[in-house]
Amino acid sequence: MLARLRPLADPMIAVLLIATALALLTPATGEARAYAQLVSNWSIFGLFLLNGMRIARTEISKGLANWRCFGPLFMWVFGVMALAGWGLGALAATILPPVVALGFVYLGVLPSTIQSATSYTTLAKGNAALSVVGAALINIAGVFVSAPLFALLGGESGADIGIEMISRIGLILVLPFLIGQAAQGWTRAWIIERKESVVWVDRLVIGIAVFVAFSGAVEEGLGTMFSALDWAALIGLSVLFLIFATGGAWLTSGWLGFPRADRIAFLFAAAQKSVAIGAPLAAILFPTEVAGFVIAPLLLYHLLQLMWAAPLATTLARSQP
Repeated sequence: MLARLRPLADPMIAVLLIATALALLTPATGEARAYAQLVSNWSIFGLFLLNGMRIARTEISKGLANWRCFGPLFMWVFGVMALAGWGLGALAATILPPVVALGFVYLGVLPSTIQSATSYTTLAKGNAALSVVGAALINIAGVFVSAPLFALLGGESGADIGIEMISRIGLILVLPFLIGQAAQGWTRAWIIERKESVVWVDRLVIGIAVFVAFSGAVEEGLGTMFSALDWAALIGLSVLFLIFATGGAWLTSGWLGFPRADRIAFLFAAAQKSVAIGAPLAAILFPTEVAGFVIAPLLLYHLLQLMWAAPLATTLARSQP
């Protein structure tokens, strides 16, 4: 019973709800929003610096060598899921505002989570080591792959990945990660020892990015744009995407002949989507008045995946032969 309730107590849910509520009640507008965006950019820089420090170079090289698992995972996350998001976005455009429908395309191209994918793999008695390495590599790849893939699939509505955008991604995401990788020989042990405290840095940065994004959406009329039918459609499409992601990942890993422990690791690394990458990247790719609408499907999917993952992991653990 406790395992089933675990997602409801996840601090990340509280952070997302508080950030969204603050944006709805006291949004950063006008000049204040420009300062909030600056704070968000520097926070994102710090987050990716930390990511570079804590993801061991040996784990990266080990994962790259295991192409039997990493190759299919990469193709599922950035191939199948990206195309599914594109198709779902086309369907959503017939029901929802176009900028929200575009959010399903954006959701589809994002990488996996690391922390929750690993946690639920462990709970389900899967291959936790494979989950850590696979999700970490997919996250690193996402920094380079997600933005151009979204620009390709988003068509005219997608992000314009020009020289200025590439420079911003390089300076705010790639550069700090590379600095962290270079410095991790001196810093990684210190970070690992304080991982329970450091994880709150992740949550705070994501919260700031969500607050800034939704502040722009509120200023553009988020509160009046959505009807009850729109919310029902958004939830229904997100649930449909989650069912496809989960069922498809499990069937694919079985078709590939993975042992059960590896199938479980593949399932959680392939089906979950990272708000830790999605919210900061949206803050860079989109104007603040657009970002809040685009990440709406991501935030809903993230909440749903946490609520779905705990009972799923418990069921898999109990059915272990």
